[in-house]
Amino acid sequence: MAQQENKVQQVEHIVIIGNGISGVTAARYVRKLSDKKVTIISSETKHFFSRTALMYIYMGHMPAEDTKPYEDWFWAKNRLNLIQDHVQNVNTRTQTLSMYKGEPIHYDKLLIACGSKPNKYGWPGQDAEGVQGLYSMQDLEGMESYSPTTKHAVIVGGGLIGIEMAEMFASRGITTTFLVREKSYWSNVLPAEESEMISRHILEHHIDLRLGTELKEILTDSNGRARAVVTTSGEEIACQFVGLTAGVSPNIDFVKNSKECDIDCKKGILVNDFLATTAPNVFAVGDCAELMNPEPSRRPIEAIWYTGRMMGETAAYNMCDKRVKYSPKMWFNSAKFLDIEYQVYGEVPTKPTEHATAVYWEQPEGRKSVRIVFNKNTKAVLGFNLMGVRYRHEVCEKWIQDQTHVEEVLQQLGLANFDPEFFTEYESKIIEVYNKEQNRNLELKQKRSLSAVWRFLKGK
Repeated sequence: MAQQENKVQQVEHIVIIGNGISGVTAARYVRKLSDKKVTIISSETKHFFSRTALMYIYMGHMPAEDTKPYEDWFWAKNRLNLIQDHVQNVNTRTQTLSMYKGEPIHYDKLLIACGSKPNKYGWPGQDAEGVQGLYSMQDLEGMESYSPTTKHAVIVGGGLIGIEMAEMFASRGITTTFLVREKSYWSNVLPAEESEMISRHILEHHIDLRLGTELKEILTDSNGRARAVVTTSGEEIACQFVGLTAGVSPNIDFVKNSKECDIDCKKGILVNDFLATTAPNVFAVGDCAELMNPEPSRRPIEAIWYTGRMMGETAAYNMCDKRVKYSPKMWFNSAKFLDIEYQVYGEVPTKPTEHATAVYWEQPEGRKSVRIVFNKNTKAVLGFNLMGVRYRHEVCEKWIQDQTHVEEVLQQLGLANFDPEFFTEYESKIIEVYNKEQNRNLELKQKRSLSAVWRFLKGK
């Protein structure tokens, strides 16, 4: 009996702070790879849910219960211990976590996957009632509690979370003003034509889009709730809710404020190619991790779903002593701007560069577009930017990795088309644009065909 108890005590304990996509993916893979003890700590919700579905809960498209990818029994069955508490302090020298409510927790290996927090830039009134971002389940609950008494909402910041929040309020008939400091929506990410398309689309949905407008301060009523915002031009806009969506930053104040902690941080927690921090036996992944040596054309911090998932899997292997280098390869992302779906694969600069140019087609109605970026010298395709048109990830990735000539890509565009069968096809129109600009006479050779896609991906 004593030998059995000693064996249990020797089981390595992996503690994960955060139950988002990064932390949960890591926990699942640790369990697949080992019998280590796994504890997941979250101060948000007990069970993992799909963060991208928050807007659909508010809009009534799905209940909160349906946003949980795993049944509640999944965690106990897979011996994944869940603790709902808040970590106050990380002591990397004793390998101990001090908790807000519970007893201290000792770890053998620690994974920090605590995500992001909405940016605040010191605006007067930014901590008032009715002022918040949209990142956590608690944020969603805040929107729900304020919505019945909100006639006019003001959203600050022109990113993806901002447009989601605008759509959420619009779905309940709440008048919304959208303050964007750039001259066109998300122009620091989207090329000019696509940015202008989405700006028009926002206005078409009766959202009061104010371009080139910044927040100066938030005014409050006698109860401490937001009653108006003042812009840098001096305009006062009455409102009962202010959404702060000017980006996010790593949620790591508790790490930076820990005294007996040897984890180096800049904007995020610094990690090497194997997602290990500067402290022994401590790793970091997801929105809160900052790569010391990011791959060319990749950012040190990438706060998106798929990189968080990949990081979680990679960290699991490394925590189980199976060294795997984090390598995200081709950049991609997807989103929805109200009624327009968006996909990006590979390198898509906001403006033409010294080595890159593009062929760009836009539907006359201004609701769909395709941009194919290619190298000016070699003509190798570099990236795709798609609005309202769906292309297959695997096909685009193969073209980019194989450095396929843009003209070969254009002639085979049907392989990429992932729109439903009876949707209009636009490949010939895109070729027409290229032919006119390059004085060529290309024709579409490959139309949409599942069998052709299979042969292409298999190299046949």
